[in-house]
Amino acid sequence: MTNKLHLHLLSDSTGETLENIAKAALAQFADVEVVRHFWPMVRSEGHLDRIMSEVADNPGLVMFTLVNPDLRQKLEQRCHMLDLPAVAALDAVTAALSNLLGQTAKTRPGSQHIMDQAYFNRVDAIHYTIAHDDGLHWENWEEADILLAGVSRSSKTPTSIYLANRGYKTANIPIVPEAPPPDALFHVKHPMIVGLTTNAERLIQVRRNRLLSINESAATSYADEEAVKAELQYARRMFADNDWPVIDVTRRSIEETAAAIINLYNERMMRQAETA
Repeated sequence: MTNKLHLHLLSDSTGETLENIAKAALAQFADVEVVRHFWPMVRSEGHLDRIMSEVADNPGLVMFTLVNPDLRQKLEQRCHMLDLPAVAALDAVTAALSNLLGQTAKTRPGSQHIMDQAYFNRVDAIHYTIAHDDGLHWENWEEADILLAGVSRSSKTPTSIYLANRGYKTANIPIVPEAPPPDALFHVKHPMIVGLTTNAERLIQVRRNRLLSINESAATSYADEEAVKAELQYARRMFADNDWPVIDVTRRSIEETAAAIINLYNERMMRQAETA
């Protein structure tokens, strides 16, 4: 049977953090039909009153990130009256940090979204990554933090964008036997180069679906079994010859692939720091 859950997310800022927490928690449960009620920028009692009317009409779980103590208290009281659970999503982590650091947490809505240097670094990384997609502007590869190399449809672009959103300038390079990459790829010093590979059967299916989506025939070398296997072998040989780390994306999500790349990058930075 499918369970139905009304999930009310209240935030005094954009609510992005709260949405991510809820998404991660819900992923642990199967066969749940979730109706999300999203309430960002909750900063007044009048706004909260209007929201609680909707909560009463659609009872369920209430999750919140509110730093104003009066609003928090009123929300918790109203939920108690309705016999609904109200979960302060960040309280446990904030309390642990407060104890360890010996500091009182700031009561400032949206503090995590302040436009500090890290924010501007992410913006720069996104601009760089978009401009250096699919092998473009190879003359600037030395400026990258990470270079992703792989055959067509091996998740290079979405992984690059994800990494850029984490602040890493990322360029990606298609590996095509008939058109080898620029020689600059084999001489860069600053970027970490990572090879992406995948299972041939999965790649063939992905390519066939791509061809169908653009109304092209799947009967081409682009999706031919022998041609795809040869292409993957060519790429793997290049990765091995240049001693580049390789990640198989066959059963990985974009987030998992990016996490593995970030781990490799951090390990590389630690080694460089130790030898400096």
